[in-house]
Amino acid sequence: DGPTVLLLHGEPTWGYLYRKMMPALAEEGIRSLVPDQVGFGRSDKPADRGDYSYQRHVDWMQGWLDATGTEPLFFFGQDWGGLIGLRLVATDPERFAGLVVSNTGLPDGSGKPNDAFMAWQRFSQTAEEFPIGRIITGGCLSELPPDVIDAYDAPFPDDTFKEGARIWPTLVPTSADDPAVPSNLAAWEVLSAYDRPVVCAFSDQDPVSRGGDRAFRSRVPGAAGQPHTTVEGAGHFVQEDQPGELVRILVDLVGRAS
Repeated sequence: DGPTVLLLHGEPTWGYLYRKMMPALAEEGIRSLVPDQVGFGRSDKPADRGDYSYQRHVDWMQGWLDATGTEPLFFFGQDWGGLIGLRLVATDPERFAGLVVSNTGLPDGSGKPNDAFMAWQRFSQTAEEFPIGRIITGGCLSELPPDVIDAYDAPFPDDTFKEGARIWPTLVPTSADDPAVPSNLAAWEVLSAYDRPVVCAFSDQDPVSRGGDRAFRSRVPGAAGQPHTTVEGAGHFVQEDQPGELVRILVDLVGRAS
């Protein structure tokens, strides 16, 4: 069966984001688990924004993961994939043999969000149109061809299917009184004792997450002495711009930790 890696996508993508990585990982004997978050891809898309919360996203993904019965696991998370996946790790750290985090974080409301994120959050709530495919290509350095943009648009036939994507940026904890902060602080307590390998693979050209690797490198014991990488030539969606480099990092991690 071989080692298994959980690959979690974020806003506003779906499992299609990992289409270039999965075959390459399979060639190395690594199995991929690639679920679609609720509100995205082929998963259900509640039409009421009130149905979505940070905790509900965690609960939905925890329920799905438990149903697979898969362990041990390696984990890769980018964007909201990290915000949710790291909560899963904190719930059952023994289940995860190693982690790769990319352009993500586990915000606890203690730091001021940067201007790029705040602009994105405002856009998500005020823009008359929310063109998913064009948003994704805007977060890449490489030019996505029309068929790929169409594939990212496909799960959202009209605006009623986009409520999850619209609300997600507002669910990132940006103040100390956010309802998700206590759970994220508790997760940091667990991660501050996590000593299995943790590798940071943040890109060199993502204004939203720039510098986010410092928290992991300074607070998680398993990050000490690891081959952290700044992925060059990549925007926010590293999986589109540099999938081969991410595969290399994951293969190296699995080889060292297995």
